[in-house]
Amino acid sequence: MKHKPRRSAGKSPVKSGSPARGDTAEALCEAALRLLRAGLLTQAEETCRRALTLDAASVDALQAMGRVCLALKRFDDAIEWFARAIRQDISVPDSFVGLAQALQLAGRRDEAIKAYDRALQLQPDAVDSWDALGELLQLTGRHAEAALACDRLLQLAPDRAVTWFRLGEVLEAQGRRDEAALAFEQVLKLQPDRVDAANKAGAVHFDAGRYDEAIARFDQSLRQQPDQAGVLCLKGISLRRLRRYDEAQPVGQRAHALAPHDPDIANSYGCILQNLGRHDEAVAVFDKAIAIRPQTADFHNHRGTSLAELHRFEEAFASFDRAIALRPDFADAHWNAALFRLLTGDFEGGWAAREWGRQCRAVGFVERSFDAPMWTGDAPLEGRTILLHSDEGLGDTIQFARYATMAAAQGARVLLEVDAVLQPLLSGLAGVAQCLARGADAVPSIDAHCPLSSLPLAFATRIDTIPAAQCYLPPPPAERCAIWQQRLGPRHRRRVGLVWSGNPAHLNDHNRSMPLAMLAPLLDLDVQFVSLQKGIRPADKAVLAERGDIVDLTAEIIDFVETAALIDNLDLVVTVDTSVAHLSGAMGKPTWVMLPYTPDYRWLLDRDDSPWYPSVRLFRQDRRRDYVPVVARVREALAQLAGSVA
Repeated sequence: MKHKPRRSAGKSPVKSGSPARGDTAEALCEAALRLLRAGLLTQAEETCRRALTLDAASVDALQAMGRVCLALKRFDDAIEWFARAIRQDISVPDSFVGLAQALQLAGRRDEAIKAYDRALQLQPDAVDSWDALGELLQLTGRHAEAALACDRLLQLAPDRAVTWFRLGEVLEAQGRRDEAALAFEQVLKLQPDRVDAANKAGAVHFDAGRYDEAIARFDQSLRQQPDQAGVLCLKGISLRRLRRYDEAQPVGQRAHALAPHDPDIANSYGCILQNLGRHDEAVAVFDKAIAIRPQTADFHNHRGTSLAELHRFEEAFASFDRAIALRPDFADAHWNAALFRLLTGDFEGGWAAREWGRQCRAVGFVERSFDAPMWTGDAPLEGRTILLHSDEGLGDTIQFARYATMAAAQGARVLLEVDAVLQPLLSGLAGVAQCLARGADAVPSIDAHCPLSSLPLAFATRIDTIPAAQCYLPPPPAERCAIWQQRLGPRHRRRVGLVWSGNPAHLNDHNRSMPLAMLAPLLDLDVQFVSLQKGIRPADKAVLAERGDIVDLTAEIIDFVETAALIDNLDLVVTVDTSVAHLSGAMGKPTWVMLPYTPDYRWLLDRDDSPWYPSVRLFRQDRRRDYVPVVARVREALAQLAGSVA
């Protein structure tokens, strides 16, 4: 900031021989500043001294000497000169600005902030001072105050991109992501080609889970600088989280090629390959990451998952064990190891380790809090009231509700709390005194509680001790069954229910679901097919509309009781791994389940029956994501059942 030269507050004696005849302090100050701008610091300092010899109280000369000392990096001297200027005239904002700069360079940041505050009290519209104060507040971690300084500056200079950028940074540091994103977006409106702002905006959108917006900003940045490995990596992760795996693969590969020695980028690319089912390649990439940084538990955990998907289980467990050794509280590694131990039949180790899933955000357990203690199987239940509450999906609830009978057999009064859509179905379950709808019904006084998925651990379940009754669900109401019988009409041939896809939001949906068109080889059999499929996807709706050989009355299904009543009228259910498989199996209905190469843990491996459901027959993939041979085997078995020629 520039001000008109000021006259001194008073004159001091002039030392003989110092200034030339005719010199004035004002002229010498101007000369000193010219020398300073030219980088002639020694001459500038000498000229300032001559000015001060003429007028020791000249605020301009004192300020000029302070500026020269700043340039000479004599910060303590600069502080003293600016302080002298302030003592001469406390109303001059430039003196406080100079003092603030000197204090900041001397490392005395808190004092510098106070000096800027004084300068701005004297000159509230000083853009440079607000800018310097905002920067200093950001450097000292006082982000909320920095944001206020930026806001004030933007009132004075709304098109100042550098300030919008700083505002975005300090808002981001406070976790105010939405506001930060708006600030970075404003930078891009003012300077569309600014790479750092595009990257910042993309990163904020990424952290907030707005992956489409993040990708747009990363693309904007990459158009300017296409070889940014870190930005490509984040774009690849964004695409992966949107499950756009095919698009993510070349992006991740490019990032890895640009930064082959970056273990985090390698790990990210490995995860993309993992999602694509290219596990051999994924293991090789994880091995590269581990070779560079072997102490990172995440890399070993991801490697273990791909090895398990390849059914190289001993190597997988070694990787999980290594991850856990590096980070004993690594819940994800414990959880992954648990699932594959259960899948391979190690129930003793699997059930206990599965409890780590309660600490995994991605698992999504429904956690409840009660005053009563959690029952873990070691305390007697005789005469006590226990609440068994669902904590996973609908199929899991149906599967583990069977344990209510076992708790009741130990003398407990059993309350069962489930998702509201399952309450009518499970209300008549043997051993259950009362079935509550979670979130709708108040929980009475209880002595203990246990999540449903923890009951196998509490009862020390082994494969040979699974409570596997042929049918443990109460039969659907006779009147509902009669209504469905009427809807279906006279039975002239076998009736087979079909389910070909699950919840598209499920993380494993791309492995377990199939398009309806893939079941076409079944449809020429002498069988009446009945759709049990809820949430039909657009492509499947088109196929269903073209075929007159699939009865679709699913619009009439309003809850699981209706589904059960419809299943009661069928001879067989053919399904992928969904809640219908559990419902039909728990009803004792003959059920054929088509499974991916690496199925959910409950279906185990290398067997075509289920110890959980005696009426279930399993049809497994021999190769990853290849349902064609599975459907062919189902067709052959169904042809035999129907008594028709394939």
